[in-house]
Amino acid sequence: MNSEIDKTAIRHAATLIVLRDRRTEPRILMGQRGAAAAFMPNKFVFPGGTVDPDDAHVPLAAPLPTLCSARLADSSEGITPHALCAAAIRELWEETGLILGHLTDWQTPPPDWVTFARRGFIPDAQSLQFVFRAITPPGRPRRFDARFFLVDADAISSDLDDFSAASDELSHLQWVSLAQARQFDMPFITEVVLAEIE
Repeated sequence: MNSEIDKTAIRHAATLIVLRDRRTEPRILMGQRGAAAAFMPNKFVFPGGTVDPDDAHVPLAAPLPTLCSARLADSSEGITPHALCAAAIRELWEETGLILGHLTDWQTPPPDWVTFARRGFIPDAQSLQFVFRAITPPGRPRRFDARFFLVDADAISSDLDDFSAASDELSHLQWVSLAQARQFDMPFITEVVLAEIE
């Protein structure tokens, strides 16, 4: 039996689930990871990724709701709720081109936020709801301590169907019903989070 301790560093990460038409025909935004991705290749996922050091210092138009911030702080050693929600908003922008923010002039954004700021926005966390936390099991090539947030699509400041500013990290970006999403090739944890949302 191999008793060697898994030394893969666990990185903090944040994921944002955008829910559209909640009261009529609920749909969520998903995309497909590339075949060459080191982590979860070809899988359909929600927008998300690793927290960057600058995420802890970006201005927020409004902070997380008090309850969400308290829940995050209870189990977030070494990371702040501010950094986690900022990372979720940044990853949404980078991977989909959608903006969760407030119109204002942002003069000195960190490098990873420059394109977001050029659109005339700063991030706004008041509509985020913390729904789930998951830590990648040992033995995987990459490990993440991921927090999943939910936001109503009505809070998005940009066109919900315009993905033209998205990076190429996710392909096949689309709004899918919860039932349709279950037909996709998803990581197990994504299926668990879907059940939690339902």
